[in-house]
Amino acid sequence: MRGLDDVIVADGDEVAPDLMLRALTAGELVYPNGATQIFDAVGGTTYVENGRPTRGEWYVDEEGRFGSFWPPDYRADYALHWIVEDGIIAGLRFTDRAGTRYDGHYRARTAASAHPGATERRTGNK
Repeated sequence: MRGLDDVIVADGDEVAPDLMLRALTAGELVYPNGATQIFDAVGGTTYVENGRPTRGEWYVDEEGRFGSFWPPDYRADYALHWIVEDGIIAGLRFTDRAGTRYDGHYRARTAASAHPGATERRTGNK
């Protein structure tokens, strides 16, 4: 899988549907609660919280939003945005339709560039 070094974005920019695969599979995400999540290229994902793994599926829906399915019947969709810190893509921000935000940072920062001169945008907490 190609890295993100050729992706030029600013903090808060939406992840384009054609970049979601690369963004999601670029590395393991770590959330503020210590949980981790990995995504594979064939639509699988594993979320680990307190040492307990949960296996799910991910996809891009017809609106270009990130979607996930967690058996037996939980389905959700999120707007997906870049987290850029100090000019480097540092992670992904998942925002549900109610506005709840989940920020995941790549365990090892991915070398990538932010758009020169872009204004960093900050959003409120969850």
